[in-house]
Amino acid sequence: MSKHILIVGASRGIGLGLAEEFKARGWQVTGTERSKSDDLHALEDVSVATLDVTDPSTFSIDGEFDAVIVNAGITGAEHQSSEKATADEVAKVMMTNAFGPAHLGKALLPQIRKGGSLSFMSSLMGSIEDSSGGYELYRTSKTAQNMLAKGIAEQEAKERGVTVRSLHPGWVQTDMGGPNAKITVEESVKGLADVVEQASGDYAYVDYTGKTLPF
Repeated sequence: MSKHILIVGASRGIGLGLAEEFKARGWQVTGTERSKSDDLHALEDVSVATLDVTDPSTFSIDGEFDAVIVNAGITGAEHQSSEKATADEVAKVMMTNAFGPAHLGKALLPQIRKGGSLSFMSSLMGSIEDSSGGYELYRTSKTAQNMLAKGIAEQEAKERGVTVRSLHPGWVQTDMGGPNAKITVEESVKGLADVVEQASGDYAYVDYTGKTLPF
């Protein structure tokens, strides 16, 4: 029986690329969308479900999974400034990028088979050691996500035999990454798929080549 992966946020960009890559590798793929994605629905033999990481009422997904990737995320308010940020702007980026994904990850843990993995799409911009400042809303949301992911690894996932990964996809040519980004979606998702297929052991914060990143 082929392995089964759930990709949350598979409507476009890296998520859509991951759905295509894992399908090509022979995995059974379930991808989620928040609103209808013609590109995702166009993929043959890929199951599609509707899910919003900020709405727990949508978290019910049927099936057992060998791997789950929570890929949802936003940049946040255009100004990206701690001085200009409103409470609503902070809440939106933190719920979408950190607390919503963590809540979803915990909800899905019982459906991940022993020896499987739970991965969160993070960013090198979430690294405090590497930070050069700027993009304050986005950076802090990804730092928070890393903290929550490691907590899930230690508190809930380890006892179930599930490995947790925080993934940096690289600077990718997507709507979010822009046309000047260094790598293509295809390069990123091939590396990310390798990392997910090889995931085992303790929590790690790694990039698409498998390199461990500094917190």
